[in-house]
Amino acid sequence: MKYQLDDKPRAFPMLMYGLQWFSIAVPSLLIIGSVVAVLQGRDVYAQIMYMQKLFAVCGLVMFVQVLWGHKLPLIVGPASVLLLGVVAGTGSEAAIYTAIGIGGACVALLAFSGGLGKVQKIFTTRVVVVILVLVAITLSPLILRLSMGETGQGAVNLAFAVLLTVMMLLGNRWLAGVWKSMVVLLGLVLGSLAYFSFAGWPGGLPAVLPWAETGALFVASLVWQPEFDAPTLLAFFFSFIALMINELGSIQGVGAMLGAHNMPERSKKGMGITGLGNMAAGFFGVIGQIDYSMSPGVIAATQCASRYPLVLAGLLLVLCAWVPDIIGFMTLIPPVVMGAALLYVMSAQLAASLQMLVREKGVVDFYSGVTVAFPVMLSILIAFLPPGVIEQIPAMARPIAGNGFIMGCIAVLLLEHTLNRQH
Repeated sequence: MKYQLDDKPRAFPMLMYGLQWFSIAVPSLLIIGSVVAVLQGRDVYAQIMYMQKLFAVCGLVMFVQVLWGHKLPLIVGPASVLLLGVVAGTGSEAAIYTAIGIGGACVALLAFSGGLGKVQKIFTTRVVVVILVLVAITLSPLILRLSMGETGQGAVNLAFAVLLTVMMLLGNRWLAGVWKSMVVLLGLVLGSLAYFSFAGWPGGLPAVLPWAETGALFVASLVWQPEFDAPTLLAFFFSFIALMINELGSIQGVGAMLGAHNMPERSKKGMGITGLGNMAAGFFGVIGQIDYSMSPGVIAATQCASRYPLVLAGLLLVLCAWVPDIIGFMTLIPPVVMGAALLYVMSAQLAASLQMLVREKGVVDFYSGVTVAFPVMLSILIAFLPPGVIEQIPAMARPIAGNGFIMGCIAVLLLEHTLNRQH
């Protein structure tokens, strides 16, 4: 390595490495942040405000993690597993962000109290893999809606999104070094340019509110009054389980690669800061964050393991939050391109979950196989239930029994701790 974990590069290399980490962090913020903002039916001003808050929260959490948390070179970004809770939850926006805040508090409590080991015993490899697969399945209707676009040419838009996704997959295969880590960013930029070239260019940048009105909109967007909705809390409960497993995997993976000392303490602090960051996200009314597992590839490509450039990257994210014109420019990315990027991300997540299943020997006989297969099939069946059948379910049970993600998670927990306890 050119720079080790605690080395401080000189000014110019620090700037270059910081900009590199910043460019890698931005695509996930744009994709998931824009999807949530559009999904919740926000107008242009509210979308820009949402992105400003998301950039600020993720930047601050990255800053704190690198200096006082796990102290590892890990990119922080919005958690795609929590996007599932936004889609599957039945409550209002206040209920969704209350659930995120509560989930973050529980993660922090488990981390700082040393209770993570007990949770990991319940949520085995098979359970975690099924949850990750269910996330991709549950988000499929959203991906389809984005990929078909806002114009009347749904088939053309869908074909464009699929072609762009295939190009990103090929780019991931053929590109090397830092370019490989920037596949999504390249896909967003080049895909937007290609789409605008045949669908028409935007008339101009979105209008930005004056500072006084921006401040009023910011205050109004905070979650001052918590709202509790049982199905939404349950959906986010399973989402946060997947978040914790992913977070631990990211920390342990980079720590092992760099030979970092005192990994139990790093894991404890890193998980705790992630929990506190999700609490803050819940209050600010944005989706929670997680450490991304893409960092080892970037470190290997650049030969820079120093954590300090990520401090600069975090500060740049916070700086972007204070310049709404930059955020407004970023919101011009077409929904079709967002759909393609989300399809790429979910395909990668599905592939990673299947790799985990093979690596950990999660399926060794019929019973372990059906523990994975049945919950996935159940989730798909519920997702395709006609509205008339859903309405026949008793009102009290409908939010849970009619939710494919929640029922799939309940099914895998029951099967894992009954069938596989005996076999």
